[in-house]
Amino acid sequence: MALPIIFSPRRRVASRHRMHALQQRPGAARFLLDDMVEDVLDRLSFLRHEPKTALVVGDWTGHLSRQLTAQGCSVTRGDPVPGTGEQDFDEEQPWPFSGYNLSVSLGTLDRVNDLPGALIHMRNTLAPGGLAMASFVGAGSLPVLRDAMLSADAERPAARIHPQVDVRAGGQLLQRAGWAKPVSDSRTLRVRYGSLDRLVEDLRAQGLGSVLASPAPAIGRAGLDRARAAFLQVADADGRVTETFEILTLSGWR
Repeated sequence: MALPIIFSPRRRVASRHRMHALQQRPGAARFLLDDMVEDVLDRLSFLRHEPKTALVVGDWTGHLSRQLTAQGCSVTRGDPVPGTGEQDFDEEQPWPFSGYNLSVSLGTLDRVNDLPGALIHMRNTLAPGGLAMASFVGAGSLPVLRDAMLSADAERPAARIHPQVDVRAGGQLLQRAGWAKPVSDSRTLRVRYGSLDRLVEDLRAQGLGSVLASPAPAIGRAGLDRARAAFLQVADADGRVTETFEILTLSGWR
């Protein structure tokens, strides 16, 4: 049975390349990856897991890799798109890595068409007793943006935001993928914005622009004005809007 094609591999690559380019600008947003890295380090400390070898995917700041290296871990860095300076590979095909004590994916698995397959491939990168952790933006994220896009499209709503995985589905996926002691949990980040345009800028800078295989039609000037107005309708007394990001983390062992 053929997999449904929800995401465009070509657009996914383009989005990641744009992210790397935008990250060269001063003050570019990176709070989502920073949070994921901090969470991984906290979990390793809590579990007292001290890996000697690690595969780290999506660590485009290099912060997690540096922290693990400083702890005496040999780190291999990978990226799901070519031309980023890391070892590139296709997350929906068998990963060209094996034998690691730790395998981490940061912010990449939310836009693969075969997520169960990718989780199986990730598990297979581990040595027996190894730990895997995958973090990405999950269900419940960007509710204000969703409402703004509905206002923009008026009577003809279009698919503009990715389908997202919730905690329950995450746990079921881990069981299907054969991860031992599977854990699926989420945490909330709230960020305040003064405009819709700044939110969109932050999303693009962190590789979260749309990569849907069937892109929605462009929003015209009138639709954009409706979206901006709808966004500011929920502003607080300071004129700022609080947007929500739910970070889903899947973890388990081999």
